[in-house]
Amino acid sequence: MLPRGRPRALGAAALLLLLLLIGFFLFGGDLEYVRPRGAAALDGDPPADRGGHNLSDCVPPRPLPPKCELLHVAIVCAGHNSSRDLNTLVKSVLFYRKNPLHFHLVTDAVARNILEMLFHTWMVPAVGPQVSWIPNKHYSGLYGLMKLVLPGALPPDLARVIVLDTDVTFASDIAELWALFAHFSGVILLRLDRLRQAGWGQMWKLTATRELLTLPATSLADQDIFNAVIKEHPGLVQPLPCVWNVQLSDHTLAERCYSEASDLKVIHWNSPKKLRVKNKHVEYFRNLYLTFLEYDGNLLRRELFGCPSPPPPGTEQLQRALAQLDEEDACFEFRQQQLTVHRVHISFLPHEPLPPRPHDVTLVAQLSMDRLQMLEALCRHWPGPMSLALYLTDAEAQQFLRFVEASAVLSARQDVAYHVVYREGPLYPVNELRNVALAQALTPYVFLSDIDFLPAYSLYDYLRASIEQLKLDSERKVALVVPAFETLHYRFSFPSSKAELLALLDSGSLYTFRYHEWPQGHAPTDYARWREAQTPYRVQWAADYEPYVVVPRDCPRYDPRFVGFGWNKVAHIVELDAQEYELLVLPEAFTIHLPHAPSLDISRFRSSPAYRDCLQALKDEFHQDLSRHYGAAALKYLTALQQPPGPA
Repeated sequence: MLPRGRPRALGAAALLLLLLLIGFFLFGGDLEYVRPRGAAALDGDPPADRGGHNLSDCVPPRPLPPKCELLHVAIVCAGHNSSRDLNTLVKSVLFYRKNPLHFHLVTDAVARNILEMLFHTWMVPAVGPQVSWIPNKHYSGLYGLMKLVLPGALPPDLARVIVLDTDVTFASDIAELWALFAHFSGVILLRLDRLRQAGWGQMWKLTATRELLTLPATSLADQDIFNAVIKEHPGLVQPLPCVWNVQLSDHTLAERCYSEASDLKVIHWNSPKKLRVKNKHVEYFRNLYLTFLEYDGNLLRRELFGCPSPPPPGTEQLQRALAQLDEEDACFEFRQQQLTVHRVHISFLPHEPLPPRPHDVTLVAQLSMDRLQMLEALCRHWPGPMSLALYLTDAEAQQFLRFVEASAVLSARQDVAYHVVYREGPLYPVNELRNVALAQALTPYVFLSDIDFLPAYSLYDYLRASIEQLKLDSERKVALVVPAFETLHYRFSFPSSKAELLALLDSGSLYTFRYHEWPQGHAPTDYARWREAQTPYRVQWAADYEPYVVVPRDCPRYDPRFVGFGWNKVAHIVELDAQEYELLVLPEAFTIHLPHAPSLDISRFRSSPAYRDCLQALKDEFHQDLSRHYGAAALKYLTALQQPPGPA
């Protein structure tokens, strides 16, 4: 006998399949049965189905649906963590599927924001354009009860749908599950509109009202209501074979199912412990789950041959552009990288921004796996909000998740938004990453930084105070320059004030940034004047100038054509100047670059003349576009063409 506790329906939490067969609910369940309140006969031997078969018996294979039949899948998803789980679930479904899919996603605002971006950038054929977003107008966001109202929330013309929890993993083609509903033995499949006509909404509400008399409202979940309805209307239930819901909870009897079955279909991690559940075979199931957790989602962008369907938005134009590329072109890698559409998972971790404050500033930066070690120090130096884009593989994203969970410093920060851009292609898409992070900033102003810089401890408060004192607003085009310095020492005492910084500068422990490699990049900041300055001062744009700046959030975006190393920030400052942004240097602000091993892209820039030639070609194209957009006003930038492209 299983321990008493909160009842769970027969697999309803995992596979609530709202498909009615002559009034039957179909539930996927393993051999874990928990007694509904008042029921007397669910302990002991597993019940037989209506044909007299044990649920673990083999089920004759059913003909699969036609190759191009559209299958409908509904998923309720709320919050950051469920959005990550849904990503893994969808990968397992896509891996095996052979049919077009239409996802009906019932989400809160957080999950919709995340998943809209993910599906839009994933661009999976026969899925991308087939996503419906179902607004939640029920129960003030109580998503634990949303499955109860799906017949009213889903489109009224929808005939049948498979409803999944986010914590299941498919190990087979979802069409096999669809086939069970389409060809269930001797029973006619009724449609969801018939369920609506049968008064399902009134039925469960009356049951819920009675349940509330004995169950605290805070504990009420859909499973309790389903159990109670099943108790009163046992003819509603038709169990599915247990292989369609192998539940992995501490007290599951699922072993009776998977020890006899030859082919498991769906694994359900329905324990709060998830992968740490107590099960002697958990390693086998964990490896199956990890396969899809870390699987490269880019590989699932495969077509369904012989099933014509509208391509994801932008696909045809992208394919035409790719077809025009010449693989013999020395700059083919650059051209191909510019056309790559990266999957983007914004707000990868829970993010709870503080209430908006006037003049607030978000630090914006990007990084890859080899710069994770910078995050803790950055959090100590910058107490304000941050928006960071990370360029990772699917497997690296999970390593990053564990890295944050293991860090007391990082896990304590709820105002840092991490956005994963999944890696694809040979070159680092630095400006696309910056644009992703910039687009997700929520404050009126942004500090456009790089991950290998540590700002002064006081910089966050100082920037907010400066914006207020200068009476800036988001309509005024001003870029506040934060002077940049660097140290060549891996360990050094970080200055707590401008006076301490100047002392380190005079002693040779600090330098103005890249003065020995690329002096024109920061020379216009006029460091000599900054040493004595007491108030902000204006500087003029000059060729190859690339300061770190604070600008309004709606500033021009970075030019994504610049990938790899070279001229990516320079081009952005050119754009700011072309749009007549005023450059003001702040007298007490500073940020310091820390040493690190060179990236692959900078190594290629330094060693490959062909790499530098391709960068020069991008620079030429940028200036041509600048001239077309700004006309004669862009002539002053042409002088920059006379010099080789710079390091950033």
